[in-house]
Amino acid sequence: MFPTDYKDILKKVEEIDPIAYGHTRNFIDGAVTCLSPYISRGVISTRFVMQHTLKRNYQPREILKFLQELAWRDYFQNVWMAIGDQINEDVKNEQSGVNNKLMPCSILDATTGIQAIDENIRKFYETGYLHNHLRMYVASLACNLGGSHWKNPARWMYYHLLDGDWASNALSWQWVAGAFSNKKYYANQENLNKYCHTVQRHTFLDVPYDKFENMNTPEELKENCMPELTTELPPSEKLNLNSQKPVLIYNYYNLDPLWKKDENVNRVLLLEPSHFRDYPVAEKNIQFMLDLARNIPGIQIFTGEFSQLINQYQLSDVYYKEHPLNGHYKGTQESREWMFDIKGYFPSFFKFWKKCEKQLVW
Repeated sequence: MFPTDYKDILKKVEEIDPIAYGHTRNFIDGAVTCLSPYISRGVISTRFVMQHTLKRNYQPREILKFLQELAWRDYFQNVWMAIGDQINEDVKNEQSGVNNKLMPCSILDATTGIQAIDENIRKFYETGYLHNHLRMYVASLACNLGGSHWKNPARWMYYHLLDGDWASNALSWQWVAGAFSNKKYYANQENLNKYCHTVQRHTFLDVPYDKFENMNTPEELKENCMPELTTELPPSEKLNLNSQKPVLIYNYYNLDPLWKKDENVNRVLLLEPSHFRDYPVAEKNIQFMLDLARNIPGIQIFTGEFSQLINQYQLSDVYYKEHPLNGHYKGTQESREWMFDIKGYFPSFFKFWKKCEKQLVW
């Protein structure tokens, strides 16, 4: 599902059917692109995907939903850039109905009794992929029916997601939980059956929507657990760096094989233990990152903190790409490639999008 060779990734970009995407993306077997892991890891950008799709003679109006969904990722990243660590707290509203800061054990164990959710969580553990609707369903169960605060369940999901992007993940969970939106998101059994092609009935979700607000926590969601999330990093290599050349710093969010590809530079993949303590990811995600890094000729791995790298190798001419987690880096920061030249905090996606669409050629 997720090849790591750059040529195969480009092939996936060329195979996008943006019109079918707009019509079917909400269905579990819809025409989704499966490009999000490459965007999250910085291998390709949202702008890259947009431009390559428009070059295939699609008009913005006919693929508007596709473009908007791409822009959501930039929107979430812009929020993170603007508010920094505040993203780890309830951004707009205090989440209501919270009775624990754990998460339902039945979600961890894929034993909620909801067929579509349990089957897809089991697949999620194996593949690192979870359809966006399933992410929302799980978040709604954990937060709005189970009473869990969004943060630890969101960390659990991020841990397993190949496309883990903390901005997109944290703010989506807050949106579902009503902390980054004006109301909580619910989906009943009829909704799950429709989009997941199941026919299950008589579950705790098999109720009208007006019953959710006053529903007691279902028995299936009452027992809570704290997920164990730790990351084992590969050992650091003994770097062979040319002190006369600049050093480009890559990391979990930047694995762009085209970045200064024709320049004679040192290239280092920096894996900071402090980063992965705060934002742990599963073993398969680390391997996915390492496999993607093979697209970058000459890249070397350093496991340690940024300051250790600089001091140990006496580096001075350092370049890196902007990201909210790179605030402690020292050197020359370069901009990432965004879909549109729109920056800053917007209280809603559609206020952000109104600015963005003015830059489209209609």
